[in-house]
Amino acid sequence: MYKFILLPLFISLSMILLGCQSKENVPIEMVAFNSLTDEEQDLIPVSPKDSIVKKVTVSGDIEPFIDDNYQKDEVYSVSFNHSQTNSSESLVVFVDLDKKTVVGKGIIGK
Repeated sequence: MYKFILLPLFISLSMILLGCQSKENVPIEMVAFNSLTDEEQDLIPVSPKDSIVKKVTVSGDIEPFIDDNYQKDEVYSVSFNHSQTNSSESLVVFVDLDKKTVVGKGIIGK
């Protein structure tokens, strides 16, 4: 009798725990994409996976786009391909080194 109760309970608990773990492994491209407004998402005609991720130093070029409270020297830059508002600009999202926290975004010239 207990087998019929414990087995479904164990399976349900396992599925819940596995579901919680999968959120920790969200790709950095999707973290960046999910932070965009609907209008910004419309600028990306293809998949969010079609982007370039680089670790960059917070310098004069990108500093205006970064949150003032961000104190680290480096961030991940996620540039979405085919998102140009004109030929020399691209939609870029800046993500903390933890790969989970968006610290800035903007349309930046190449």
